[in-house]
Amino acid sequence: MEPNTLIDELKELATNEDALAVSKEVNDIKARFDTQMLEMERVNQVAAMEAEINGEEYSSIDIKSIKDSFYEIYLIYRERRKEQAEAKESSELANLKIKKQLIEKLKSIIANEENIGAAFSAYKEIHETWKGVGDIPRNERDTVQQEYSRALEDFFYNMKIYKELKDHDLKRNSQLKNAVIDQLKTLIENQNIKDVEQQLKLLQNEWEEIGPVANEEWEKLKDDYWENVRALYNRINNYYEDRKTLLADNLKKKQEIVEETIAFINTLPEEQSIKSWEECTNQLLTFQERWKSIGFGPRKENEDLWGNFRAECDKFFDKKRKFYSSLQEKNKVIIDAKKLIIAEAQSLKDSQDWKSTSDKFVKLQQQWKKSGHAGQRAEQKLWSEFRGICDSFFNAKQQFYQEQDKALETNLIAKQTLIANIESYQLDNDKKIALQDLKNFSAAFNAIGRVPLKDKDANYQAYKNAIDKLYAQLKLEGEEKEKVLFQARIETLSASPDATKALNKEKSFIRQQIEQLKSDVRQYENNLGFFSKSKGSEQLRKEVEAKINVSKSKIDALVRKMKMIPNE
Repeated sequence: MEPNTLIDELKELATNEDALAVSKEVNDIKARFDTQMLEMERVNQVAAMEAEINGEEYSSIDIKSIKDSFYEIYLIYRERRKEQAEAKESSELANLKIKKQLIEKLKSIIANEENIGAAFSAYKEIHETWKGVGDIPRNERDTVQQEYSRALEDFFYNMKIYKELKDHDLKRNSQLKNAVIDQLKTLIENQNIKDVEQQLKLLQNEWEEIGPVANEEWEKLKDDYWENVRALYNRINNYYEDRKTLLADNLKKKQEIVEETIAFINTLPEEQSIKSWEECTNQLLTFQERWKSIGFGPRKENEDLWGNFRAECDKFFDKKRKFYSSLQEKNKVIIDAKKLIIAEAQSLKDSQDWKSTSDKFVKLQQQWKKSGHAGQRAEQKLWSEFRGICDSFFNAKQQFYQEQDKALETNLIAKQTLIANIESYQLDNDKKIALQDLKNFSAAFNAIGRVPLKDKDANYQAYKNAIDKLYAQLKLEGEEKEKVLFQARIETLSASPDATKALNKEKSFIRQQIEQLKSDVRQYENNLGFFSKSKGSEQLRKEVEAKINVSKSKIDALVRKMKMIPNE
């Protein structure tokens, strides 16, 4: 549909005396018009860009003139709608005040008027006035109507009006009220919310105008009535809440698109190729398509967001135009930067500081990637030279580590041979000689260098099993046994792949034992203060002192063990 057609439709709707009644249709026209303008602006931008690339002239569509024509009518309509909305709000608040005054007046009659005739006459006057009062704010309708209904109930019951009604009148009223309830149930199926609101108000007025019913029927009728009324009001409220939620959700989705677009544009690399710019353009167009696929949000916020989104899109296309104008200059800068990288790589090529130089080469490669594309003709030549230098260094590094791996294999064979000797060793009858031999085995194992990583754990475990088996065969007793076995444990841990970690763990365990024993000693010493010097407590004192001495002896033994651990 052409923009002029939408302008004509807006003109026709703007002449409607009830501006609020056509608000939805006007908003729909505005949304379609804004969408068309967005598309026309996009077409203009793309066409202008293509013309610029191809060196052609391009005459853009005068979008501003079309927008001015549309918004001149729309702004006049919006101002009139605002005035009517404010007038409606003011009227509803005035009506709310009148209805609350009528309720208070009716409550006063119920509390103070004893003359039934005068009271009934006053009720009729109040009720007629009530029916003539116009709409009140939607959020107050249910509460005010229920309060008025309760006052009416009190009035009819207090004035004993049911006693003056004939039985057939009560039955007729019951039938009429049931008919209202049936209509309310039917109204639940109505899908037009505005129609539901209007019919519900009429049915509530009709219900209130129907006289009383028999007391035994009233509670059920009242419950049925309010159950359906509440269900309808809940449905109406849910509709407006859902619509409010939908608008807010749409606004949130559009806000997310704006934020994504801002982040996308802000993170555009400074140096890009023509191909990458086209890919980025396609990405921006997907943002625009997503925007068009989302429904309306709250009017003012939606307009503000659209302005932000359009500004970000303009910012993108400005950057793109600048890119094409500065592409040649950037290529020259990139070529110079890559020549500097090549020169630095050449200076590092013959270094044998493998770890540090490898890191430097990796950083140079990262710099190369970040520096951008130097143009099709120069890039391949520069890359070939840079890669040749990198390959030269890493090939030399690989050869060095291959030779080192051979040395590790030699160490593995030496340790495996030593383990075989330990496994076949027969303990000497002289314990001193046997112990010295075992220490020599440990020293020899530790003196051999590292083995391949994949074999270190299995190799160490085989050594540990062999040496532990020999120590178990020694006939040691008492303090000597404890000292020798602990020394053997330390030597075994020193030969493990994670020797430092294992020894530190052993130190930590001994420290914990010492601290616990010191705590026990302090507790025992505190307990001594509770014993009197009576004859009966002397035995307990001796037992505690014995425990203190035992704990101190254990502490001394643990301190000696700590000193046996290397670096302690």
